[in-house]
Amino acid sequence: MAIARFPSFVIDCPDPVALARFYGALLGWDVQDQADGDDHWLDLRPADGSNCISFQRAQDYRAPDWPGQDNPQQMHLDVMVEDLDAGEKAVLELGATKTEYQPGESFRVFLDPAGHPFCLCRS
Repeated sequence: MAIARFPSFVIDCPDPVALARFYGALLGWDVQDQADGDDHWLDLRPADGSNCISFQRAQDYRAPDWPGQDNPQQMHLDVMVEDLDAGEKAVLELGATKTEYQPGESFRVFLDPAGHPFCLCRS
């Protein structure tokens, strides 16, 4: 029996609004309006509300140094795409950066606008 359900991932970043918009466009999810107008925390959810990614403003934010470990990535998202080339084109247009180091062929590593690594994986 599950103790909890609907996990939420919280990602530290310098600009929660910009990063929520980036991932909202990538996943087709909606940025949730904050009732109090606070832009220090934003939630992103699909239409059915089943999942959540939250973005939290971090003072003195430092982007991960991937693949180095001076400032480790700590976590990253893998998202599935049917076509890696089409997915790459789309995320680059949204503001992602493709990393120079690509350790595999069935996935590609990018940095989101705040510098967090994420992967597009062939589904």
